[in-house]
Amino acid sequence: MLKFRSVAMLAGLALFGCGGSEDMAQEKTPMSWEEFKASAVKGDGDVYIVDMDIAVENEQALKEYYDNNVAANHSEGELAVYYIGGDIKWSSTQARNLTYCVSSSSFGSRYSTVVNAMTSAASAWEATANVNFVHSSTYDSNCTASQTGVLFDVRQTSDTSYLARAFFPNSGRSARNVLISTSAFGSISPYTLAGILRHELGHTIGFRHEHTRLSSTGCYEDANWRALTSYDSKSVMHYPQCAGTNSGDLVLTSSDKTGARALYP
Repeated sequence: MLKFRSVAMLAGLALFGCGGSEDMAQEKTPMSWEEFKASAVKGDGDVYIVDMDIAVENEQALKEYYDNNVAANHSEGELAVYYIGGDIKWSSTQARNLTYCVSSSSFGSRYSTVVNAMTSAASAWEATANVNFVHSSTYDSNCTASQTGVLFDVRQTSDTSYLARAFFPNSGRSARNVLISTSAFGSISPYTLAGILRHELGHTIGFRHEHTRLSSTGCYEDANWRALTSYDSKSVMHYPQCAGTNSGDLVLTSSDKTGARALYP
């Protein structure tokens, strides 16, 4: 069902986040740049997938990610926001105009299903944080990674190594996509497409995987996050395979809502 790879390697898929500076993972000798690059999973075009479901746009960005998140191996210090010397988030103006298109050509008969799932997922974040996702349907017939009429594109991919993948606010346009695998339209119970997209849209506004906050989850990624709430094993940003305790669909918990309001008041 949900497929995850070792978090010591690059991979594709997304779902959850946590924190707790007292329980941070012990510092380990980081892998070399050559090892990190060799372990990378190539996505569409010149895009690499890191931390299971986040896109970086080219080899230079991959090297910067390695330098900031693997080689540095430093701690900042809980929902958890991406943090490198400051919060990685949208400006208050941009946060109110997160435009996207949904590729009508790539989804075909699944187009309406995706449009509805995106609307549902976006509404969950909009109901608690000062963000606004805008579906610019005018661009749906030409919804690609080079479409500059929108902030990001939503497209289908045949890559089944993940259910979906997203990006962070500091990603360049070519990597600002939400890619949904054909496998996400199969049997994924108890999860729904809307639930998966709730998780992915959390990444698009800056939230890390909750399970990276504790070494005990077995899915520690790096220390570049800042605590917004206490650790929440049921968070929408927490992978169930990483000691998560949410046995149902991926929904925002009260802690997720508190963290989202703190980042986007």
